[in-house]
Amino acid sequence: MKQALTAIAAITILGVAGSMPAHGHHSHASLNKNDIRLYRGIISRYSWTMPHVFLKVRGPDPDGNVVEYTIETLNPPAMARAGWSRDTFKVGDEVIWEGPHDHNKARHYTGIIWMERVADGQRFTEDPRDSADIEPSTDFTGLWKRYPNSLKHYTPPEGWPMTDVGQAMIESFSEDDSPITNCVNPGPPKSMLLPFPVMITRPDEDHFVFERELMAEKRIIHLNHDHEPGEPSINGYSTGTFDGKELVVTTTNFVADKWGTHTGIDSSDQKQLVERFWMSDDGLFLHVDITITDPVYLTRPHTFRHQWAKLADRPVIQAPCTMESAQLYKEAGYGEGSE
Repeated sequence: MKQALTAIAAITILGVAGSMPAHGHHSHASLNKNDIRLYRGIISRYSWTMPHVFLKVRGPDPDGNVVEYTIETLNPPAMARAGWSRDTFKVGDEVIWEGPHDHNKARHYTGIIWMERVADGQRFTEDPRDSADIEPSTDFTGLWKRYPNSLKHYTPPEGWPMTDVGQAMIESFSEDDSPITNCVNPGPPKSMLLPFPVMITRPDEDHFVFERELMAEKRIIHLNHDHEPGEPSINGYSTGTFDGKELVVTTTNFVADKWGTHTGIDSSDQKQLVERFWMSDDGLFLHVDITITDPVYLTRPHTFRHQWAKLADRPVIQAPCTMESAQLYKEAGYGEGSE
């Protein structure tokens, strides 16, 4: 390993002009898309975790000193769609990668446009691969992704009928307060807006199951209304009925939930939801009108629409959230002891 690093240190690291699309999160916001560089090194850590996958790579800086770079990518499902897996890289792999450098030139923090294993020359990017043929849904089941992908969800909603309590939360909003940066997931409707795909299954005639990737708790929709609600929870108790081709879901029995309404807006145990789901005629799009009632944060019930597009079905991806990865996501590596 030491000899390999010494050899790598002899390689000149090139600065390459270029551009890269911004992703809009904490860590990616620290990257300079006008400072694209080529790097080389040996992997010392590969973490397939939430909120984002990241790598540590030891290699030379522009002055030839061996340093440890931190490279942050996207969340595991997004990386899986680009062909990555938890086994794509291992400690000791020699890699070359290109990506934007941090705005602070003294920091060893980068993004990624592509990364290549030196041993076999296989190259990986963050760009989704062309999927297999997508089978349309006929009954709401299957794997769905948020659509359009640019849907605003990183900032509080605009034009909602907020109480003074809700408005105060909007005025004091900070993305650093997101529960996800503490490895805590909110319930619906906020959970519905996250960029992680959702798998909808119907294991029997009496239930639909919503399983969000990277979120361990499953949301159960009871078509048999005789089921006991149980203890209050972030997902509440949901019952469903069919109104023609629409699935109407009513949910109560919530607990107070940080950002449980929307980005920056909590929800109370008085929250109630009514969701009307319907599919496009071709079975490739799923739509829902969500009506939320919560007198603590909203002066009146509010309805908004959300959409998903069908994905090629595959197993649901789960990955643990670690506070180390969450801190990198939150601070772009600007934490205690960072350079």
